[in-house]
Amino acid sequence: MSLDDTIAAISTPIGEGGIGIVRLSGKDVLRIAGRIFSPARLQTQDSRLKTHTIHYGHIVDPESGNVIDEVLLTFMKAPATYTREDVVEINCHGGIVPLKNVLELCLKEGARLADPGEFTKRAFLNGRIDLTQAEAVIDIIKAKTDRSLKAAMDQLRGSLSLRLNQIRDKLINLTAYIEAHIDFPDEEIDIPSREWVETELTGIIIEINDLIRSSDEGKVLREGISTAIIGRPNVGKSSLLNALLMEDRAIVTEIPGTTRDIIEEFINIDGIALKIVDTAGIRKAKGLAEEEGVRRSLRAIDGADLILLVLDGSQVLKEEDRTLFEKVKGRQGVIVLNKNDLPPKIEEDDLSKVIGEKPLVKISATEMTGIEELRKEISNLIFNGKVNSQEGAIITKLRHKKNLLDAKENLENFRDLLAEGQSSEFLALDLREALDHIGEIVGIVTTEDILDRIFSEFCIGK
Repeated sequence: MSLDDTIAAISTPIGEGGIGIVRLSGKDVLRIAGRIFSPARLQTQDSRLKTHTIHYGHIVDPESGNVIDEVLLTFMKAPATYTREDVVEINCHGGIVPLKNVLELCLKEGARLADPGEFTKRAFLNGRIDLTQAEAVIDIIKAKTDRSLKAAMDQLRGSLSLRLNQIRDKLINLTAYIEAHIDFPDEEIDIPSREWVETELTGIIIEINDLIRSSDEGKVLREGISTAIIGRPNVGKSSLLNALLMEDRAIVTEIPGTTRDIIEEFINIDGIALKIVDTAGIRKAKGLAEEEGVRRSLRAIDGADLILLVLDGSQVLKEEDRTLFEKVKGRQGVIVLNKNDLPPKIEEDDLSKVIGEKPLVKISATEMTGIEELRKEISNLIFNGKVNSQEGAIITKLRHKKNLLDAKENLENFRDLLAEGQSSEFLALDLREALDHIGEIVGIVTTEDILDRIFSEFCIGK
């Protein structure tokens, strides 16, 4: 990737809308804009555009003279831009045809189509943001709840960068003392006591452990909690999904086995996104289609963080119910006793013997009763030691956690070597590696493979 190129892309979702934006970044944006933009007022020609100003006019094909669209053009001069390069944004009407035609004109006049995430990648490479802040951009775009948005915004503002750089500064300080002893053994340099080194090291490890512990919450905030609705056929799983979503998302009939594929939707419970998976009824399959549905349901159960096991309260417990009790034993979940609007056939005393300590909530999915109680019970499970909801920096990426674990391993190895009385050369190696692992998180140490992997998550135009 060359930073000398001028890049262009559509930065708004494809489809009909009020406006759509074509974004350009690079040294040639004014030249390209000057070729295709016809301002309504002559005094706003490109050579006289002031930074951070908006201008009304038309996009015109310079070869044919055809007017492509009526637009507002914004010019922002480097370095006070998202990419720290000259940026032009063309606000078009939001249809796919005008946006496509405007983009094609930009490419025809010398711009290159941007790669996914390339605008944000340039912001990183040009020093405007570090790598954790760049990753926060995609988390903001993908945020499904206010809580996950707040965590991403905190990271974009630099809360995680600050914590990591504080740890890194302490490591640099410690490394400097150790390496000074290597490089200048005969000089009268004040070498800190072993007690000081051990105290400093312990403090650094504690800080790293705090961040590692936050990764569970970060994963929940970023990805949500995978929740499987399971049960034998016709107990009301799809009705429960519709009740939680408050819309008719799943087909509901009295015919057992209607749901033969996995249906996934997101709901928001107290700021946490739950990825609700409505599974096919689990029983001895009748036919290949239902057999595949049952197979997928079992996979969904294995991959779920939370289980909602639905029973039909208007019927006695069946063998399929008891089989499912065994399958979810030891898993986090709620027993949902559905069809509470009908005469009960399940004795709660009998039920309590097989469900153990799992909470039980009675509902009627069709009558929408008990749904709020179920949401509260789910919230209690999530926040009862599962999500600490701590303030400040949290780890949201597996990449961050892995680097922190590697850094911690280096520091623990350093501590062991220190206790064994190993020479400073060996001690310094582990400190240097720990520094590299921390630096890799914020992007001080990086490779093209890491950048490609991170920015491949982005959409084109961001």
